[in-house]
Amino acid sequence: MTNGSPHLSTAAQPDKSTRARQVPTWLRVVLPTVLIVVWFTIAGIGGPYFGKVSEVSSNDQTTYLPQSAEATQVQKLLGEFNDSDQIPAIVVFVAETPLTDADMDQFADVLRSAEQAAAVTAQSSPPLLSDDGLAAQAFVPIDLGADIEVAVTALGNELRSQLPDTVEVYVTGPAGLTADLTAAFAGIDGLLLGVALLAVFIILILVYRSFLLPIAVLITSMFALCAALLTVWWLAKWEVLLLNGQTQGILFILVIGAATDYSLLFVARYREELRINQSKWIATSKAIRGSIEPILASGGTVIAGLLCLLLSDLRSNSALGPVASIGIVFAILSALTLLPAILLIFGRAAFWPRKPRYEPVQVQTEQSSRRHGLWARIARLVERKPRHIWLITTLVLLAGMAGVTQLNAVGVPQSDLVLGSSEARDGQVALGKHFPGGSGSPAQVIVPEDEMTAAASVLLSNDAVADVSIAVTNSQSGTALVLPDGIKSAGPPGEPEPQPKVIAGQVLLQATLTQAPDSDAAAETIVDLREELSTTAPGALVGGVTATAVDTNQAAIHDRNLIIPIVLVVITLILMLLLRAVIAPVLLILTTVLSFGTAMGISAWMFNGVFNFPGAEPAVPLYGFIFLVALGIDYNIFLMTRVREESMKHGTRQGVLRGLSITGGVITSAGLVLAATFAALAVVPILFLAQLAFIVAFGVLLDTFVVRTALVPALVYDIGARVWWPSKLAKTSGPSVVAHQHDTETVRRQS
Repeated sequence: MTNGSPHLSTAAQPDKSTRARQVPTWLRVVLPTVLIVVWFTIAGIGGPYFGKVSEVSSNDQTTYLPQSAEATQVQKLLGEFNDSDQIPAIVVFVAETPLTDADMDQFADVLRSAEQAAAVTAQSSPPLLSDDGLAAQAFVPIDLGADIEVAVTALGNELRSQLPDTVEVYVTGPAGLTADLTAAFAGIDGLLLGVALLAVFIILILVYRSFLLPIAVLITSMFALCAALLTVWWLAKWEVLLLNGQTQGILFILVIGAATDYSLLFVARYREELRINQSKWIATSKAIRGSIEPILASGGTVIAGLLCLLLSDLRSNSALGPVASIGIVFAILSALTLLPAILLIFGRAAFWPRKPRYEPVQVQTEQSSRRHGLWARIARLVERKPRHIWLITTLVLLAGMAGVTQLNAVGVPQSDLVLGSSEARDGQVALGKHFPGGSGSPAQVIVPEDEMTAAASVLLSNDAVADVSIAVTNSQSGTALVLPDGIKSAGPPGEPEPQPKVIAGQVLLQATLTQAPDSDAAAETIVDLREELSTTAPGALVGGVTATAVDTNQAAIHDRNLIIPIVLVVITLILMLLLRAVIAPVLLILTTVLSFGTAMGISAWMFNGVFNFPGAEPAVPLYGFIFLVALGIDYNIFLMTRVREESMKHGTRQGVLRGLSITGGVITSAGLVLAATFAALAVVPILFLAQLAFIVAFGVLLDTFVVRTALVPALVYDIGARVWWPSKLAKTSGPSVVAHQHDTETVRRQS
């Protein structure tokens, strides 16, 4: 929205009509038809890919770690020692009375029966009785190529159907937690998309009070998403990009929200042009010219911020950058091609029953006065008390920012990633109650053979390590216990002396921790073990579930500290180029950062005091920053590009008031749409997405109704033309400003 409405005169209208007639009629029909057909074709091809995303996505944390991480290196080597095509499920049996030998035999029998129901190809381990005699555990290897959620569910159901009600059965461990995540992400294609589209449709109905126009905007958003998904799917298929459920959900919401925002901007300009142009061709072309700069600037800013994620060590972060950027590109293209083509064909009928009339005189009168409507009243308030407004607003935002210190973004247990009920989480609790907390998810230590004894001594001397085993070549179980005085066979009596399995001069030690593998205490133990081993057995590498979480958190913290400053610099430079100034962009960035800090502070209070979340992932502040700064700056771009345009005609202070009055309605609508779409992420029962939903939705509303409505206009009005320094606009007040001040004073005296 950078080009202002033209100065109107009835004498000028015939020339415009003549120019419209110079465009062949066939072109005015063929061009929009071709564009619509092209987009419908893309949507027809891309639509079926909504149900196929799981084919090219992975939620395995290890695949997203940097190659240099210890957990990544260990994961690569584990395939030589174990069957890397399997993921263990831990079955926990819990009874109220001590278990007997007959009970243990029954557990073994039902496990063999359940293996067939769950399509388990490998043999389960014999049930192991707990020290208190009230529980037993067994390990069931599940093929990674199978549908893990289906296999885990079938396994649990089959076991419960064959055991009495007095025995509780839980399927937990890595397979159980993976099944929980898979089930939680299952709602992305249907529920998330449906809720987001419904929310947007209701808002558009209220905004336009029309039926056809909301449908046109939704078609624009959905077709952009189809095109983005088609592109991303094939890039993931060719292993150019990584895709997971989290990235998929963000892509859906971001494309719908951004495409709708850009569509709102174009529709507002198109309605404006229809009131001063009889020809819908001219109105369409001028609406495109008037909205293309802010849409490209807005989208470019978001893309630039997202691409900064490529600097991330975590591949889940670096993958989001290009995936989301592809979505923004198609959102821009659809808003500037498909929507104009649809509106060109329908013309004023698209706004039925509130069709815009051709009334250039009325529009000229409104542009001259700008004295009516809600946003004109807000502009007058800014005019009367600019300094009071920005000072009070800043103090309130700073007070809200104080809550940032309460944000616990240092990571959460994997069992808490899924909100609501979780059999795997309940199973972890039962496992920790009757067995060492780390049972089933040991720390994997790969060490050179000549350092094996030293490494084993370090592990055994740590109070947080329950026991240590070693991979061997001549045992049915594949492992043997390591004791201070040597290796003890874990197999049946009569087995030969176990020999360590040596692969490329290395052996595998497995340390079962006393704490739950996803607990803070277990993470601290891994850090301590790595530190001790670095001096005693410098060739040792520590991996496993806990080590993966530790490395993921460390990488996320590194990414957050590196990327946030870079994003600020990049967006500031873009704003300087767009506004041809230095002071205005710096002010916009400072206000947006203040808004982000307030959103994070309020979110911290809500997470701790209302939602009772167990904490937050280190990536939450980074994602919140990327979206709030990149998207929040959008509204300032929409506002300030129009303010600059009006300032060139009427002076800076009058330009602020006129820009606020003109853009108020469309920016508010855009903010509501974006907040509603991100809020829809909360329907996916994943802690990270629920937190991101609240942070971004609240932050966008804060930007829309406080920062862009009060803080920025009041600041710019108070500073005046100097805000455009060092451009020529900073040195020009213009006679129109003096005239405006005289007119304002006259009106005040008359009233």
